[in-house]
Amino acid sequence: MMDNTAGSETSATRAAYLSLREMILVGTLPAGEKLKIEQLRKLLDTGASPVREALSLLTSDMLVERIDQRGFRAAPASRANFEEILTLRCTLEDMALRQSIARGTSDWEEQLVLEHHRMKRVVGTDAFEEAHKSFHMTLLCNAGSPMLERYCGQLYDLNIRYSYLAAGGAGYQNRDIAAEHEEIFEAAVQGDADRASQALISHYRLTGDYLSMQLDAL
Repeated sequence: MMDNTAGSETSATRAAYLSLREMILVGTLPAGEKLKIEQLRKLLDTGASPVREALSLLTSDMLVERIDQRGFRAAPASRANFEEILTLRCTLEDMALRQSIARGTSDWEEQLVLEHHRMKRVVGTDAFEEAHKSFHMTLLCNAGSPMLERYCGQLYDLNIRYSYLAAGGAGYQNRDIAAEHEEIFEAAVQGDADRASQALISHYRLTGDYLSMQLDAL
């Protein structure tokens, strides 16, 4: 007879992890807020053990911090932290994008075309953020460096948390985000690493300037 206990616990931990991760990214659980196991257990309608395990996993993602032997809090937010994230993201993604382009294959190009098209179709909908991340990560996924790709994905999530925190400013709408994505995409599929990298870093720096101003206003 199979013992499904371990599988059930793993599934509960995964569900708690995904729910808590989403709440931290979008700000439902505010930056710096103490995360109490009992409150989260009731909120997620699950056991204390899956919540505790999920919070431990989120510390590895740098979305949660331990504040004592058993306590946790949502990772604090600051302009200095945001600027560090932005600097690391520009540096590591420049490396990964150049490696992806250097190792370019028809399969990678086809996947990039697909992801770019999918992202354009869902602009302005709830599905955009997932498609946006998928496009950006597809740009990097051909680098042949799983660790580098993982770090880039982690930095993307840390950056997105600041995007939600600073949401609502009017200045962001003055940019043509679709044109910025188009420039990155076209340069990548044409194998022009210098142009693609310049377009990607400019895209991030423009967003960074906007978010820095919004953070100052909070």
